[in-house]
Amino acid sequence: MNARITLAIDTSGPHLQLALARGGEVAMLVEPLTTGHAEILFVRLASFLEQNNLAYSDLTRIAVTTGPGSFTGLRIGISAARGLGLALGIRVLGIPNLFALSLQAPASNRNPIAIVLDARRSEAYAQRFSAPGKPLDEAVVLPHAEAKAQYDMLGVHLVSDPRVDIALLAEFALNAESEEFPPVPTYIRAADAKPQTKKRIARR
Repeated sequence: MNARITLAIDTSGPHLQLALARGGEVAMLVEPLTTGHAEILFVRLASFLEQNNLAYSDLTRIAVTTGPGSFTGLRIGISAARGLGLALGIRVLGIPNLFALSLQAPASNRNPIAIVLDARRSEAYAQRFSAPGKPLDEAVVLPHAEAKAQYDMLGVHLVSDPRVDIALLAEFALNAESEEFPPVPTYIRAADAKPQTKKRIARR
């Protein structure tokens, strides 16, 4: 099969999302799933491919969301995508969630696009785009009230729903430059993990 076929995977939130993009057509699978992505991902993927009369060998590239999002969910999706890419010998693209969300903003909007997502702890992840998929700056973490006030004042188009449109993501990835999107987790805020101090063996 010569046509490009992109598989998109999103396990960053409380859903399992899959999409297949090829020749202007996109098929989707969206299933609410708060936990258990690891157990169900390949089962759903196998049936999804079968429903669309495709085999793994038909895929020409894979795209996966890289965060921010559920730490466990992201690692499951990225590991699955990279494993498939290695086994099939095809490119894997990692698309940051804020970038993916910018694709959903109106392309005709004259104002910059601001993606502002709840990061908990009264903070927000934020990033500006001049147009869908065109970043103006790097993603940052800001106090939630400050982020919203700042972008409201600028008159930007706000996108605050954290759900990625998996169909748009698959269509974008179909022709995106893979070198610009490495399949690694996107960490905007430092990890919470701290070195263990209890029961530490003293050094001599």
